[in-house]
Parts: sequence; C-alpha cells; structure tokens
Amino acid sequence: MPQTQLPGWTFEALYDDYRQALAEDEVLYDSRTEHQRIRVFTNPRFGRVLTLDDVVQTTEGDEFIYHEMLTHVPILAHGAARRVLIIGGGDGGMAREVLRHSAVERVTMVEIDAGVVAFSKKYLPGLSAGAFDDPRLELVIADGAQFVRDCADRFDVIIVDSTDPVGPGEVLFTDSFYGRAKACLAAGGILVTQNGVPFLQGAELTNTMRAFRALFADATCYLATVPTYAGGPMAFGWGTDGDARRTPAETLQDRFAAAGIETRYYTPEVHRGAFALPGYVLRLLP
Repeated sequence: MPQTQLPGWTFEALYDDYRQALAEDEVLYDSRTEHQRIRVFTNPRFGRVLTLDDVVQTTEGDEFIYHEMLTHVPILAHGAARRVLIIGGGDGGMAREVLRHSAVERVTMVEIDAGVVAFSKKYLPGLSAGAFDDPRLELVIADGAQFVRDCADRFDVIIVDSTDPVGPGEVLFTDSFYGRAKACLAAGGILVTQNGVPFLQGAELTNTMRAFRALFADATCYLATVPTYAGGPMAFGWGTDGDARRTPAETLQDRFAAAGIETRYYTPEVHRGAFALPGYVLRLLP
C-alpha cells in the first residue's frame, strides 16, 4: 500500500487504486480519539481541511456545496419542515444551514464523537458559524443507530451526514438503520443521506437504494459536485412516501424567496436539475 502521509502532503487513503493528494501548509491539529484519527491542516486552495483517518471530510473552500444540498433540497421540497434530525455532522455545518430556515423550530443533532464537536468549534469555527449556540439546536452525543432505534420523536426531515461506510460510520448504511430512521419520520417526511461518489463507490449507492426502494414510495438520489470529494459528482439518497420531489419550480422559487436565505450553490433550478441522473448512475439503481 502506498504511504498515506508524506511531509507536506496528505494522500487520501479511501481507495486501493486511486489517490487524491492535498498540499499541507500547516498542520493545526493531529490527534486520535476513541473512534478515529482527526487532523486539520491548511491548504492554499481549500483553506482548512478536516480529515478522519486520512479521508477528507470537509474543507473551508467547498463545504458550502455539500451542506447546502443536503439541507435546502429536502427542507424546501417539504415546504413545512419544523423538526429536523441530523445524524452526524459534528463540524456543525449541516446544523448551520438547517438553522438558517427561521421556520424550523427544533434541530436535534446526534454525533457519536464529542471530540469532533470540540475541535471543530476551535479549529473550524466558520463551519458552524454560531449554530451550536442557537437555542433551537439540541446536541446529543450518542450512536446515531442506537438513537433512531430508541427514538419516540417524529421529524419532518432526517439528514444522515455520515462518514464513508467504514469504521464508526458503517452501521449508518444498513437496512436496519434505514428502517428505523424511517420510523422516526412524521407523515410526509423526507430522509436524505450521503452516498458517496457513484463513479468510485457505486455499490454504496446501489445498496442504499435497494433498501430505500423497499421502504419508500419515492426512492431515488440526486447529485452535486463537491471538488474535494474526488471522482465525479456525489450522490445523496432521497426517500419519502410523499410527492415532495415533484414540487413545481415556481413553488420552490416562492419558498426560497420566503426563506430569505442567500446561497452559494443551491438554487431552485439546481434543486430540480439535481434529480436528472446520468446513465451510469441510473444503472446503479436497483
């Protein structure tokens, strides 16, 4: 196996036959928690970069694409989301985007690793941008799989902001987890998930979609291109028993305008277009 660390560079170790390398200007944090190795370093193009076990999780430069698309798509498609559950998301970026919707009354964020939250507040404060201080946010340090198994609450939108299906994130890609997450949805609720880069992680998307199609009346995925998630566009799983995916463009425009938020990637047009899938992705869907 090639080295995953060399002086001045981080080589992402997600794949056996493909590497992404990012130059390091300065290493700001390097520590191992009970669950994983956490590093933060600066890169001249992407700013501060967070890796877990040498796999890029987020960067200051392009995080807005990922966070905007996993929040605003389901929330604006739903149209009346008041209670949102985030599984993972310890850096606070997902909570930041959800809480920009003033109509959202409560956000429950379940993060397995308190260390991720603590160092993100210190080393990546721009990602949360004050979200941890919002009184609407309830932070729960717990296993997300166990949380949905025991949860009696119901949510309008559930966002699974997981790492890749290795280590502590692996359990968040199982059929039993998806079934229990669905049981936490209110009527008309929407479940969205991080499902990797289909060109390189096709099995991940196929397995999730197989579970979703057994659970939901409307199960598919949508796409967005995040530069540091290398290998092509990233897929986000979409599951609901309602018809929110077919929300007309004019309605999305009205909801977006009423929300009064400014975005750098999301637009109602991008929202609609993200569900138009290329052939190689369609062939991955069961």
